Amino acid sequence: MTRVRIAPRETEPRERVIEVVLADDQALVRGGFRALLDAEPDIRVVGEASDGVEVVSLARATKPDVVLMDIRMPELDGLGATRELVADARLADLKIVILTTFELDEYVFEALRSGASGFLVKDTEPVELLAAVRRVASGEALLSPSVTRRVIEEFASRAKEPPPTEELDQLTEREREIMALVAEGLSNDEIATRLVVSPATAKTHVSRAMVKLGARDRAQLVVLAYEYGLVRPGWVS
Repeated sequence: MTRVRIAPRETEPRERVIEVVLADDQALVRGGFRALLDAEPDIRVVGEASDGVEVVSLARATKPDVVLMDIRMPELDGLGATRELVADARLADLKIVILTTFELDEYVFEALRSGASGFLVKDTEPVELLAAVRRVASGEALLSPSVTRRVIEEFASRAKEPPPTEELDQLTEREREIMALVAEGLSNDEIATRLVVSPATAKTHVSRAMVKLGARDRAQLVVLAYEYGLVRPGWVS
């Protein structure tokens, strides 16, 4: 009698692995981050870079989910590297988290303005770093830490040239209202509760505002909300 071999049935879906590229000019820093990230079953470091030119090349080759990007590196700094990666249509799903020593850093603000999803100070607690990687990989921006909003508030008010108002004119009154609430740090569910609409409706308005303004994610939408004057410094706690 012929025996038929049946593969064992998977009882649980396989967990998605988040692929990360590390960019820092200090090998010791990269080593510490790699050890922490690789110890997690759902995160894998797929490459390391010591300068901005190298990280751009590496990201294009490996197409990771997240790049942890040092702001100060030789050859090409983190700001320049962020701009190059954000401009690459092949990396539309890439999320960039800026690593910095100083919270109130104008380069960090410019990186957020250019499309980075958020930033972390290098002495961030390990559990916070892991949560941040998972959060941005899922499509969210790092807007919860008050320091991120403080950076945006600090430097957006001194932006050299405000965005052209024609772009803002594309938004409906409801989209402007929701954009201001995003800048306050509210989630889609919180926006829905505030405006007495469904979370799906709130999400749709946020998405439409992002598309109309060319914002890469919620972090960039917050920057634009400040630059357009939809919110004023001091509104966000």
